Amino acid sequence: MTSYYEILEVSREATLEEIKTAYRRLALTYHPDKNPGDKVAEEQFKRISEAYQVLADLEKRQLYDLYGAAGLAGMDVGAFSGFEDVFNSFGEAFEDFFGFGRSRSRPDEPQPGADLRQRVVLTLEEVARGLSTSLSVDRRVHCPRCGGNGAEPGSDPQACPRCQGKGQVSQSKGLLKIMTTCPECQGAGTVVNTPCTGCEGAGVIKEKKQIQVRIPPGVDTGTRLRLRGEGEVGTNGAPPGDLYLEVYVAPHPVFTRKEKDLYYRAQISFVEAALGTEVEVPTLTAQTRLLIPPGTQPGATFRIPGLGLPGLRGKAPGDLVVVVDLQTPTRLSELQKQLLRQFLQLAEDEDSAGVKGAEMRG
Repeated sequence: MTSYYEILEVSREATLEEIKTAYRRLALTYHPDKNPGDKVAEEQFKRISEAYQVLADLEKRQLYDLYGAAGLAGMDVGAFSGFEDVFNSFGEAFEDFFGFGRSRSRPDEPQPGADLRQRVVLTLEEVARGLSTSLSVDRRVHCPRCGGNGAEPGSDPQACPRCQGKGQVSQSKGLLKIMTTCPECQGAGTVVNTPCTGCEGAGVIKEKKQIQVRIPPGVDTGTRLRLRGEGEVGTNGAPPGDLYLEVYVAPHPVFTRKEKDLYYRAQISFVEAALGTEVEVPTLTAQTRLLIPPGTQPGATFRIPGLGLPGLRGKAPGDLVVVVDLQTPTRLSELQKQLLRQFLQLAEDEDSAGVKGAEMRG
């Protein structure tokens, strides 16, 4: 399979600038506006755009270098159905690289607010019982002084005289129609002659909001919780974005987690393993006791049903799995050594007697 580096015709040590330069060159070559109706060129254009999407992103590139395409599973990579999909992902890059683009939405059209992401670190105990907590979230909201239009109260934004409110200016270069952001209004379509003193004409301010959050029991690292409307403010009456909480469960000093099950390693002596014993086993909420039968071998496992973690959305809980580890004593008294030698001799005598008995019966 052709690697992303080969598609962009760069080495694996290529810098970000070299990757951008290669993409700029190849995208110009295979751009659909220069190859109308050429399906081969369109397919190649999608391939180089997918390669750039990965190699220009530090996190995706590191995963790709370590694990190949398998490392990108679950991430938003490729799947471009056509040029419009590519442009939606790289429209700004096209404008930066080449000075052209496709017509974008009008500046006065409603634009939903941006989504926000915040990491939440939980202990296993919090996973077991769920967590109600307050999070501090930094986000942009409409300026209360100007209502979000950026103009000082008593004045109004005016249509940009250069682009007549379109937010873009255009010109033609050969086969390409060049659409660039209006330098006068920076794409807003309007200009503010008297900026609001509360937000300096931006129309938005940053606020720190305390949000009450309920995290259900049973979540795991990688679980995402969506809080609708708690992201950044939208424009022109559009709804705000959402806040995504990304869960990370911290390692536990006693238990190891495997999905809903918890694993605990119980330390017993070889005498206890031989004769059987009862051990005290911790859980996330209390203590319980477990009978170890005689003759238990190292690594034996015992399941205690229902003492693992809760299942998400009311599903059955997991189990507590006890793994037996044998402790070999490092300091023995002379009496203990003598008794162990006697035990060993008895075991050898019994083995010899068993062999002789078998020979006589044979």
